[in-house]
Amino acid sequence: MIVRPLTQDFDWDQYVDLTIRAFGPVDEAMVQPVIEPAVAAGRCLGAFAEGRLVGTALYHDMRQWWHGRAVRMAGVAGVTVAPEYRGQGVGRGLMTALTELMAERGYPLSALYPATMTIYRSLGWEIAGHRHEAVLPSRALSMMARPQAGAAARIRRPGPDDAAEVLEVIGRVHAGARDCGPVTFDEATVRRWLTRPGRYADKDRYAYLAPDGFLGYRWQHGNDQVFIERVVASSAATTRALWAVAASNSTVAGTARAQVGPSDPLWWMLREQDADIAERESWMLRLLDAPAAIAARGFPATELAVPLQVTDDLRPANSGRWDLTVRAGQGRLSRRRTDPGSPSPAGPAPLALGARGLAALYAGTPVATLRRAGLADGGIPDADAALDGAFAATPFMLDGF
Repeated sequence: MIVRPLTQDFDWDQYVDLTIRAFGPVDEAMVQPVIEPAVAAGRCLGAFAEGRLVGTALYHDMRQWWHGRAVRMAGVAGVTVAPEYRGQGVGRGLMTALTELMAERGYPLSALYPATMTIYRSLGWEIAGHRHEAVLPSRALSMMARPQAGAAARIRRPGPDDAAEVLEVIGRVHAGARDCGPVTFDEATVRRWLTRPGRYADKDRYAYLAPDGFLGYRWQHGNDQVFIERVVASSAATTRALWAVAASNSTVAGTARAQVGPSDPLWWMLREQDADIAERESWMLRLLDAPAAIAARGFPATELAVPLQVTDDLRPANSGRWDLTVRAGQGRLSRRRTDPGSPSPAGPAPLALGARGLAALYAGTPVATLRRAGLADGGIPDADAALDGAFAATPFMLDGF
């Protein structure tokens, strides 16, 4: 088996055929336009056996928000293996090569939505958060969303040339809310989404932009249901104004589905307990460069100094004895160096973590949970409490990929 980057002169019929055999029916006309940017950028790998494509894996160039700061993140997608080659190491070979590629290109983090968790856990990914869909009667939205007079005048329909502003507005919302988990794509991708036919621009897909907010939604099942992909806003006035736009469809659609985080204002704006979680999809996280991942993210106003012992077989540069410090919202992971043959460093016992435990800690999983799951060992109770406070989060995403 040979693993190599796909090139733009590749036989796309093979790619489409493999995609359908791996995932089932897809819109064949959309496969190449969606994947082409990753191929052009050298972000898509193929596995070949006897000259035939038997597996693929790619990543998207993304930013993920952690306590209000954007961290470069490689979003893994399009992992396929031909049915007749499953269980023969093709997926592991692809993911090992892709991990090396992502790390070489300077991504501190990687995230993915798993079809199966076993292989990804064996390579150091761990559950970090979820994507939630709430379902509710559309009339509940119309009852809650009463915009202030004049608020609609600040809202407009964006076009492709507004891609940079859309990203800036969404990023400012996540930064101000100190969100953990949501992602933003690159400007070229957002421009494509705002160009017909795109994710936010088509006969049944719409977007609205305000100086401090963004709404994207579409019709589903004809006009029976409206699906709200995201409502993000910095102010109460814009939050209500954007929800009012979505709610205006309640005279036609009987049901609304909305992608919302666990702390979305929607839960506090509804008058009654009308919304239920209809879908909950887990996503996984991995630290590709542990020191860079710690340095890039935000932290609450707390101080700690905790020794860690990390074991990461796939990314040996992450392994070793580290000192984790957090001060004034900044984190630092410094390697503790010892001479061969010297006694063990004095001080508190380090918390021992593998790659999975480190990813889960980064995403806010309590240390006590990590211990009970067998993902952490050693350390001291006082350090556990300090780590819980520093990494506290309820991560979520509003995008699938």
